[in-house]
Amino acid sequence: MLDGQTHYGSPAAYEPLSSYDLQRILDATYTLLRDTGVGFDPVEEAMDLLSAAGCDIDEVGTVRFPTDLVQASLASCAKSVRLWDRSGEGSFEVDCENTRFLSGMTCIRIYDLETGRSRESTREDLGLITRVADALPEIDGVCVSCKNVPESNLAGEIDEFLALVENTTKPLEYLCEQTRALEAVIELAAEVRGGKEALEEKPYFMHIVTPLPLFYAETHIEQIIMAARHGVPVNCGTIAIGGASAPITMAGCMTHSLATDFAGMVLAQLVKPGVFSVGSSDAAFMEPATGGIGSTAQTAMADAALCQIRRSLGIPSLTGYGGCSVAREFNQDAVWEISSSMMQTGFARPATCDYLGSLDEGITYSLHALLLCHDLVGMLRCTWQGIGTDDEQLALDLTAQEGVRGNYLAQRHTAKFCRVDRWSSRYFGSNIPLSSGVLEDESLFERIDRDLRKIIDEHEPTPLDGGLKESLEVILARYRGASSE
Repeated sequence: MLDGQTHYGSPAAYEPLSSYDLQRILDATYTLLRDTGVGFDPVEEAMDLLSAAGCDIDEVGTVRFPTDLVQASLASCAKSVRLWDRSGEGSFEVDCENTRFLSGMTCIRIYDLETGRSRESTREDLGLITRVADALPEIDGVCVSCKNVPESNLAGEIDEFLALVENTTKPLEYLCEQTRALEAVIELAAEVRGGKEALEEKPYFMHIVTPLPLFYAETHIEQIIMAARHGVPVNCGTIAIGGASAPITMAGCMTHSLATDFAGMVLAQLVKPGVFSVGSSDAAFMEPATGGIGSTAQTAMADAALCQIRRSLGIPSLTGYGGCSVAREFNQDAVWEISSSMMQTGFARPATCDYLGSLDEGITYSLHALLLCHDLVGMLRCTWQGIGTDDEQLALDLTAQEGVRGNYLAQRHTAKFCRVDRWSSRYFGSNIPLSSGVLEDESLFERIDRDLRKIIDEHEPTPLDGGLKESLEVILARYRGASSE
């Protein structure tokens, strides 16, 4: 909804809900939290904090939240955070005003570049994806894009963070299943930054916690508490699947997503008021004909509505679903869905999109999909610049000079502005082979593949200082030894 001001700078986000409908969903969320509640595993510290704050907790761990506590926690939560790169010199703000793009997240398979077939992902694959993302200027940060499946243990989870640190200088996102892995990663990040106080002052990574809809397991509770205590920014969110783990209606599914978010935010604020710990659950929907996740139109509308609701509270909406696809390989189906979801991102304006390059319902990672996403990010950022309406760009004097049948080809005005407001695509526009042109007749896949091979051959990320690398490996070795005892 435009506010009536000049539409210049960053265009307004699309907001599908009326103020009445928005408040109805928020009120339903507060009611769900108060009357039905959210399940928590019996972590003593969490139960003590929640009970002392006035929550009702029954014998099976269902926590019912007073509405005034929820609202006070939403007000207390930091509304933005700055993530810093490895050097502590570059950064970007995570807030309601900007959208940041990251490669990820947590696929367990990858499309092999030599065979084209899906296989289990490894640490080497995570390093490769991270190096490619490091080379792409429109990619702001890097998540754990794929898992080190052969080493699915404590040391393997910790080593995934080290693989990110070694292969990019960009800010990071991390997630894990074991609380001790987060403990180790905080230690590693503090070593990179120069101490835990320096890490809290300039956060190097955002931690992602992934509860189930309306339920927090022990490890997720512990991770929220640990991250909040150390000042590590937290994004806590689930994927509520309408028709499976949540009501199939958009409003019902969104209410479950928000209730899950708010419960985690309350806990974090009880640990450390004012910490950046926001909830960003996604709403997805079952495809009735297959039972799989689908319903693209519902998902797009719910994504925009959730972004709108969180913006109304001043809370950034993270993990927008743009840039991924349920398609089983990088084909025309994937290109359509990625293009569609990225355009939807342009309207919804989440604070982060973290799934770039993920295919096969989040199971398999595609470097070709990542490069397509990177190109489309450039398109979005071009459109977000808005439309200039000063006298020179309206060009009325020039039009008066040329008249009703003017020719603008030789005008200085044309030369000055011909590359302004343009999307300099790597694969489309002037790079599309035409029968009247001189470009080789390549398919989109071939154009992307050629570009990808060049990046892999030529890009080298800034290496870690030798002394720092050795210190990080000592920390990892200590946890590796502990996990084998």
